[in-house]
Amino acid sequence: MPYVTVGACSDVGRVRELNEDSIYVGTHLWAVADGMGGHAAGDVASTLATQALRSMDHEGLAVEELLAAINAANDTISKFGEQNPDSVGLGTTLSGVAEVAIGGAHHWAVFNVGDSRVYRFSDGELARATIDHSEVEEMVLDGRITEDQARTHPSRNFITRSLGSDPAPEVDIWVLPQSAEERFMICSDGLTTEVRDESIAATLSRCDPQAAADELVQDACTQGGHDNVSAVVLLVDRPTDDVTDERTHPREKLSRSGNDG
Repeated sequence: MPYVTVGACSDVGRVRELNEDSIYVGTHLWAVADGMGGHAAGDVASTLATQALRSMDHEGLAVEELLAAINAANDTISKFGEQNPDSVGLGTTLSGVAEVAIGGAHHWAVFNVGDSRVYRFSDGELARATIDHSEVEEMVLDGRITEDQARTHPSRNFITRSLGSDPAPEVDIWVLPQSAEERFMICSDGLTTEVRDESIAATLSRCDPQAAADELVQDACTQGGHDNVSAVVLLVDRPTDDVTDERTHPREKLSRSGNDG
C-alpha cells in the first residue's frame, strides 16, 4: 500500500479561455506549473516544465538531480521561445514536492520558482513552505505592506523569477524530514489569490486529498476564478523510514539548498 495518498484538480477558472496551468502527479514527485504569456504559449511552457520532471520521478532521487532537471527545463523553454518567434516571452512558475535521499534517509525536497506555492499542514497548523518570488512578497517581507494588502496590490502579478529566463533563475529547494499524518498542498496563484489560508487549513483538516483538491479549486472559482486554478494535495500516511521528527514551524525547520550552493 502506498504511503502517500494524492488528489489533484485543475480548472480554467471563470475569466480565462485557456488553462495555462500544468500539473504532474507521480509516485515520488508532484508539481504545479503556471504558464505565462497567453498568446506567447504559456501552456507550452508549463507543460515543458512538468514533462522535464518525469525522469526524476524515481526512488533515491538526489537533490542535485532535481536541481539539474529544473535547470534543464529552463533551457528547454528558452530554446522553444528562440525557435518560435510567436512564443518569445513565454515562461512558467514551477513548485512541487519530491522524495529525495540524503545520507541514506528519505526526506522531502520542496522546490519553487515563481509565485506558485507549497503549503504544509501538520499538527493542525498550516504554514507556507515556499516563499513567493514576486514584487509583493518582497514588500511583505520588508514590512511595507501586509499579506492582506498584497492580495489586491497593483503589482501582485509581477513575479521576479520564472523558468524560461536568461540567465536561469535561482531555484529554491528546501529539505524537510518526513513525518506521519502531514499534508502538503501545491497550488498555482489562481487559488491563493481567491482563497484565504484559514479556508485552506479548514479544508485540508477535514477532507481526503481528492476531496480537498476539488473543494479548494471550486472555492477559488466561486470566489471569482480570475485565473486558472490548480491544486495537488498529498497526505503522508506514514514516512518511508517510519521516523518521527521533532516538530517546529515549517519555515523555522526548513534547510535550504539551491544554485547558491
